[in-house]
Amino acid sequence: MAIHTDVLVVGGGNAALCAALAARAHGVSVMVLERAPEDERGGNSRFTEGSMRFAFKGVDDLLKVVPDLTEDEKQNTDFGAYTEDDFFDDLFRVTDFRSDPDLAEVLVRRSFDTVCWLRSLGLRYVPKYGKQAYKVDGRFKFSGGVVVEVVGGGAGLVDSLYKLVADRGIDVRYNARALSLLADDSGVHGVRARIDGKTRDIESHAVILACGGFEANAEWRARYLGPGWDLAKVRGSRFNTGDGLRMAIDAGALPVGNWSGCHVVAGDLNAPNYGDLKFGDAFQKHSYPFGVLVNAEGKRFFDEGYDFRMYTYVECGLALARQPKQLAYQVFDGKVLHLLRDEYRLRSVTKVRADTLEGLAESLEGVNPQQFLATIREYNAAVRTDRAFDPNSKDGRCTEGLALNKSNWANTIDEGPFEAYPVTTGITFTFGGLKINARAEVEDVDARVIPGLYTAGEMVGGLFYSNYPGGSGLISGSVFGRVAGDAAAEYVRSR
Repeated sequence: MAIHTDVLVVGGGNAALCAALAARAHGVSVMVLERAPEDERGGNSRFTEGSMRFAFKGVDDLLKVVPDLTEDEKQNTDFGAYTEDDFFDDLFRVTDFRSDPDLAEVLVRRSFDTVCWLRSLGLRYVPKYGKQAYKVDGRFKFSGGVVVEVVGGGAGLVDSLYKLVADRGIDVRYNARALSLLADDSGVHGVRARIDGKTRDIESHAVILACGGFEANAEWRARYLGPGWDLAKVRGSRFNTGDGLRMAIDAGALPVGNWSGCHVVAGDLNAPNYGDLKFGDAFQKHSYPFGVLVNAEGKRFFDEGYDFRMYTYVECGLALARQPKQLAYQVFDGKVLHLLRDEYRLRSVTKVRADTLEGLAESLEGVNPQQFLATIREYNAAVRTDRAFDPNSKDGRCTEGLALNKSNWANTIDEGPFEAYPVTTGITFTFGGLKINARAEVEDVDARVIPGLYTAGEMVGGLFYSNYPGGSGLISGSVFGRVAGDAAAEYVRSR
């Protein structure tokens, strides 16, 4: 016997739950299929920092998102502004101006409104002091366009959204893997799924696919991303194997976007092969702008300081993927250890520490020690020490005369103690997806809307290419999830 619902949401992360909440607000019945068991629910959202990039004009706008800012926080912090034009500029710049302009318009224009919508539902945010701000002249200053994160990070976001879903009577089925769409010439009418090991048909008037990319599918990674990508560690959910993409393409949906591209970062060399719910996003290593990166040959391979880390950490991860053994070390000296992000201080972190550079060189397993020391000597001699170091701005403190210069934040590596952190490639999500319009309706290979089919989150194609501005993933999921939920509910009510 088939199960019936008005709107069926496939997926259990941020985008899926935002879609479910938006649709339910229109009075229609909603069901969510989460492939994971309940204790692993939340998709990749659970493994994020909870950062949200959105446009805001100043502190008055921020008070609508974080109304409980204290007077001390307001007085001692320069939150600045991040306008819609800033967001557009960053999005197009880091994607080499390939981002779909119609989708970018929706993302940017609706970013602030969507964050406020989630706040009105009960989601809480706090400033990103520990990871995105540094104190200069007695005041904290933010860099990179992102100033807040959800309370509790990714895990807090997921738990809060599931509570909102439960409060609204939305039916969530766990251990529910969607297998195929129920579709005919008139559109999509539901999903065939395996729930707790039993195959069931779930009939619905509209289906929203928000079940992630193919980052946890080693065969697809090798097929689309290229040789060696089957070896990458998966930072997030082990359940994102491309099921939603396959189902939609089988039903005639048009694949678009950067199918050979992905969001990838430098992560702890000894991180597990899939995301660990105990540690969340703590295996990532993002303080490289304040040090140097050396590969197994003992050579630098990336301009660690050409921009703020929010705009470069994906490119850093991609560069790491091309290195011998997919191995590198992030090296810091005593002058900057206090600036390292919180994940560097976990007891489980893999690191090497020494009082001398020679001692450090001998401890870097898999690295040519002689070349490492030569690289550091050459680097130190090239640093412009006449320019002041400022972690909050592109300070122009650079190197000169190297084959690969460092553009900003270049400090000499000469003051102990020295620390080095071995890192490897960690994939977060894939950029290839489905063609949708501004209403999140999926289009087919003939550029026609497939009636009753919508998508959001990682499955949206054409938004990110080669790189992305940090904090854009969650806000994209929230924005397009909300758009999809509204559109699906309107479609149901119009029938």
